[in-house]
Formats: sequence, C-alpha cells, structure tokens
Amino acid sequence: MKRILLSFIVILASTSYAFAGGITLEDAFSPYQGATELVVKTIVEAKKSIHVAAYSFTSKPIADALVTAHDKGIDVEVVLDKSQREGHMMQYIKDHGIPTRINYRYSIMHDKFMIIDEKTLELGSFNYTVAAEKRNAENVLVVHNAESVIKDYSSQWKNLWKESE
Repeated sequence: MKRILLSFIVILASTSYAFAGGITLEDAFSPYQGATELVVKTIVEAKKSIHVAAYSFTSKPIADALVTAHDKGIDVEVVLDKSQREGHMMQYIKDHGIPTRINYRYSIMHDKFMIIDEKTLELGSFNYTVAAEKRNAENVLVVHNAESVIKDYSSQWKNLWKESE
C-alpha cells in the first residue's frame, strides 16, 4: 500500500503544460517529487537518439534507462565532467557499450541536459545523482517540439562532444 501511495504521489508531482505550435512542457522537482521518474520517462520515450551532457552522474535508475535504450538500438552518447572520469556509473554505462567522453576543457562542465530524438530537451538544475533525488532541492524541465531551442542545445552538445576525450 505504501508503494502504491508513493507511486500516486510521484505521478501527481510531474506537471504537463501545452502551448501554441505544439510545444509542451513537463516539470518535476526533488527531493522525492518525481524528478528522477521524469528523466527516466523521457529516456524511455526515445526512438532514435539520446545525447547526454552531465556534470555529475550516480543515479542507477537513469543509468539503467540509458543502458536499456542503448540495448534497443537507440544511439546513446554521454559527455561527463572530468570529476566523473573514475565514477562507477560512467564505468557502468561504458561497460554496456555506450560511447562516453570526459570533458577536461572547463574548470567545471556544469551542464545537465539531454537531447532526445532532436525533438525533446530535458534540462534543469537536477544532477543525475542519488543526492539530487534524495537530499537536494532541484528541478527538471522537459521541453517538447521547441525546434530552435532544441537546435541550440544540440549544437552545444556537439561542441562538448567534439572537445571531449
């Protein structure tokens, strides 16, 4: 019963908004307000590609969702900050064949976003970490069908990928 109640609360925690031109937004927050679930849901909806830029990455549910997507033939590529070069989640996704690069160019590569199918953008303060879900006040915003914004983020991701090792 407790698990059912928690699932119901998580469903209510994520909100969706629709705008002219087909643009839709979804949002969620942490701690325990649906942030991890919204990120995982967005990954699960991918059909072709997922490009990730992440400062910190310790979330097993998010890593598992990326591995599952990769195993289904979806193009998954990840750029991480240099602080993650010896992280266990980085090694986990690499061990499952996901191309992963480390960015050494900046003092901190503090980006936290995903581009899914060149049609959806997930972003916010939410680090892909256990602490972000359980202890921090963070946010996730998912933007669907905002072509020019997604194009800008895609270009930025490609730059991060090129300059990373």
